[in-house]
Amino acid sequence: MERAEAEAVYEQGRETVVAVLLELSAQNALLRREVAELSEANRRLEIRVADLEERRDRNSRNSSLPPSQDPPSAPPRPRQAASGRRAGAQPGHPGRGRHLAPIESLDEAIDHWPSRCACGHRFSETERCPVGKPARHQVVELPPTAVLLSEHRLQRLRCPECGATTRAKLPPDVPRGAFGPRLQAAVASLAVRNRVSRRDAVELVGELFGARISAGSVEAILQRAATTPCEPYEDLLRQIRSASALNIDETGGRTAGERRTLQGRAHRAGGALPQRRGSPPARGPGAARRGLLRQRLLGPLVGLRLPRPEAAPALLGPPRARLHRPQRGPRRPEAVRRGRP
Repeated sequence: MERAEAEAVYEQGRETVVAVLLELSAQNALLRREVAELSEANRRLEIRVADLEERRDRNSRNSSLPPSQDPPSAPPRPRQAASGRRAGAQPGHPGRGRHLAPIESLDEAIDHWPSRCACGHRFSETERCPVGKPARHQVVELPPTAVLLSEHRLQRLRCPECGATTRAKLPPDVPRGAFGPRLQAAVASLAVRNRVSRRDAVELVGELFGARISAGSVEAILQRAATTPCEPYEDLLRQIRSASALNIDETGGRTAGERRTLQGRAHRAGGALPQRRGSPPARGPGAARRGLLRQRLLGPLVGLRLPRPEAAPALLGPPRARLHRPQRGPRRPEAVRRGRP
């Protein structure tokens, strides 16, 4: 506002001056708020710009980034002064090659003889008298076909007395299916342990072992392999039921998109009995007690890891049983040893 405008307002009287001052005060307060907001936005932008500049200037020399992620603008890494030695192992360095297998473990030994000398003389078979020890070179190779195809013929005989025809039966040690136990174990190892798909398992069995198999046969082998551990499982269950003390641990996870709980029980001998239970409502001391009752595992517990172990005093058995839960978070012993806050 210019001086002439201020004098004109003053001449209009007291009320006009008061109204103009109030309006100017409101405008001043509004401007102050806008300045404060702009200052805060500017501060945030400065922090972001500083962070972006720090990220831009980050390289393998001032951070934990590997040299492969250095930007083109990064300064070249300093080269060490040349030591004058050739690259690789130095004279006198012990070898780190593959050790040769002993002679008694070889499946085949093949002798190779020189055919001619550097002077042009050709050696005959009568001159093959070795001088010194031969140079040994060993090669490990797979046989061209690793599977053995056997046919069991069940012959028929006619009884001379009654005239009935009787067919032979398969011996107990002969598989009833088309694949032997070792081939089935290889298929199960590929599909389960190595997580190979059914179709890829078919290709690998054909390429590695020379055996023809279908995806349906792979699935059937896996189904049979899933029921094979039933007898060891029952034996392990009997050992756990008769154990004097048990350790229990449960871990949550998802199977086919649904939440599940995997509960494991172990005893002193080292056996474990994992059991996949229901959704999260079936967790906790109550669910563990019901699971113990169903499995008739009523012995004392020396180790327990549940969501709320303090609410399970009745699950611990006699007073000599103790409650143990691994610590989590920054106060666990591992974090204290590492110097974390």
